[in-house]
Amino acid sequence: MLSLPEARALIATHARAISDSETLPLAAAHKRFVAQDCAALIDVPPAANSAMDGYALRAPSTLPPWSLAVSQTIAAGRPPQPLAAGTAARILTGAEIPAGADAVAIQEDCDRDDDRVIIKVTVTPGENIRPQGQDLSRGQILVAKAQRLSAIDLAILASSGHGSVTVVRRPRVAIVSSGTELVPPGKPLAPGQIYDSNRFALQAMLEDWGCELVDSVHVVDDLEATQTLLRNLAPRVDLLLTSGGVSVGDEDHLKTAITRLGSLDLWKVRLKPGKPLAFGHIQYAPGSTPVIALPGNPVSALMTAALFVKPFIAGLLGRTYEPLVFEHAPASFAIEQPRRRPELMRARIHNGEVVAAPNQSSGVLSSLQWANALAWVEADITIARGAQLPYLPARSFFDL
Repeated sequence: MLSLPEARALIATHARAISDSETLPLAAAHKRFVAQDCAALIDVPPAANSAMDGYALRAPSTLPPWSLAVSQTIAAGRPPQPLAAGTAARILTGAEIPAGADAVAIQEDCDRDDDRVIIKVTVTPGENIRPQGQDLSRGQILVAKAQRLSAIDLAILASSGHGSVTVVRRPRVAIVSSGTELVPPGKPLAPGQIYDSNRFALQAMLEDWGCELVDSVHVVDDLEATQTLLRNLAPRVDLLLTSGGVSVGDEDHLKTAITRLGSLDLWKVRLKPGKPLAFGHIQYAPGSTPVIALPGNPVSALMTAALFVKPFIAGLLGRTYEPLVFEHAPASFAIEQPRRRPELMRARIHNGEVVAAPNQSSGVLSSLQWANALAWVEADITIARGAQLPYLPARSFFDL
């Protein structure tokens, strides 16, 4: 039985970066992953421009006030004429600095008298001027390969002249919910049945992580039906994701189905919740498809998806594997009876302390909604109240 770090790294190493890409207009590229480094096509700004409304001039070496003829007016978007010696140019914010000028006097420090301007305060070279390339230099890398495009990234690409960007094809994933007892929400429940919540949560998580959902299906607890479904889905996707049917009960068929159809590379993780986890490959001509089989209990399914599926998806998108990084805060509780397995407890950081959710059952989905952190408790140790406890912020835990 592998530890959490061992299992997480093993699954992530099997992710092969998707080589397919597509070029999209910037308007369609939000949250997509860049397929190659993108560099600035121009300097930004492309020419020195005025940071203020005022008057462009060559800064005199004498003391003010200065009276200069106004030789032109320059607005943003209009090319200036070279500045005539001994004159000033009326200039508006964002307008290009004319050749021969090296400073801008703001209009609040000037008095206009018909075709002349009186500048009342000292102006130094470079004052109120945004130099060419102040923000970005041509050839500068703006977004790196495998970076996810944010709104700011798109603005930077646009400002440097990019109208489109090449991104990685979305990873294609199919979800399989296993369990005869599962019923779609909205239908009445018969005795012994429960609503299928995992499928909807996993679908939303995959969409957040930039995936294309190829299919989302339910299969009853039947080995032949499970094998047939996995065999048919495998050639269509980059990853098969299942929930339920992976424990050791008489009606848990995922482990057997994966073994029969290909290879089982991981079985069980030394972790609570999430022990009954499987990873393997479904073989078909001419290749194979990875499959991650998650536990069926809702908390276990969602937490193991974040722990094991998320880094696998990141690998498909070309990102480097990142081990878990824990923060620390004092525990508001004590653990006097050592755990047999390491445990990720649903918790909340409150007044600087780690507060554990009162019910840690893997079926209590509302505890995940309540939690803003996941506290790590090692096996075979006791914890005193106030001891520093490692935890993962819930938001970064679930976000890619």
